[in-house]
Amino acid sequence: MRIFGIPANIARWHTHHTVIAAAILLFSLAVSVSIGAVTVPLSTVWNIILHNLLPGGGREGWTSGEAAIVWNIRFPRALLACLVGSGLALVGTALQAVTRNPLADPHLLGISSGGAFGAILALLHTGLFLGPLTVPLMAFAGACCATLLVLAVARFAAAVSASRLVLVGVAVSFVVMSCANLLIFFGDPRATHTVVFWMLGGLGLAQWGHLGHPLIVLIGCGLFFFLYSAKLDGIMAGDETAASLGIRVQSFRLITFVAAALLTGVMVAYSGIIGFVGLMVPHIARMAVGGSNRRVLPASAAIGAVFLLWADTLARILTAPEDMPIGVVTGLVGGVFFVWLLRRRSF
Repeated sequence: MRIFGIPANIARWHTHHTVIAAAILLFSLAVSVSIGAVTVPLSTVWNIILHNLLPGGGREGWTSGEAAIVWNIRFPRALLACLVGSGLALVGTALQAVTRNPLADPHLLGISSGGAFGAILALLHTGLFLGPLTVPLMAFAGACCATLLVLAVARFAAAVSASRLVLVGVAVSFVVMSCANLLIFFGDPRATHTVVFWMLGGLGLAQWGHLGHPLIVLIGCGLFFFLYSAKLDGIMAGDETAASLGIRVQSFRLITFVAAALLTGVMVAYSGIIGFVGLMVPHIARMAVGGSNRRVLPASAAIGAVFLLWADTLARILTAPEDMPIGVVTGLVGGVFFVWLLRRRSF
């Protein structure tokens, strides 16, 4: 028996895991909104959210302070954590596939550094000449330029293998970050404190008006990766195998890099540099659902959202009432995972 062209047992498997992932995500979202310097009961959290989403929804009985904390501060921050976590995880999954390197992620390939360079340039030197879209667009431009630079240096150095491509990405990342540091050094000292957010990563500036652009880009790039997941599987089998399947390897790899740069640039524009999410999450997803990118991509998106939600929750409560930069939390967890991954597998 087939459901919408999908074997019934596979359809039931997907439905079962989708329900579990949705339940975990909703629970994590509610806990993240509830916990903080001021704890709000979970029942109150859901009532406030329902009251704002559905006219007449939720039973009233909360204070104006609780309503402001939940709806204006923590809920948009939690949603931004979900978007950024999902986006970085999707980028890591796609890059690991097209480079055939399990250590590839947007940070190691210089894309995050390029996005940060563009954001810092807008904040300290050019100003918001395009209005609120200036920082996201500049971050995207920086991420694209870093991606093109990686590809150009790889061609110049004849770095055709996946492992050498990652090494080129690491080198470009150092160069781009050095240029970003120069921008900070030559910027107005009174304004340089604003870029600390981009260097350490954080979600403290989340607002409802900040969620539309990352959501649209996440949906668009996520659909692209998912629709072409079979091509990602083919490239993972090797360039010759992929070519024999009719895949134009070089052009598809370039398009994937551009999509990854777009998604990373927008996420970096709203969250700063958050490392290791794109490295860790795809491996966790593969251990959970297998190696097919048709399953790994949605699993990575869900796990990335949950992971960054909990990382942000820890960042808020460990040094309450001050917020610890979320990049510190992901860096600590990611560094340990990186060492474990190196010991578990030989590359």
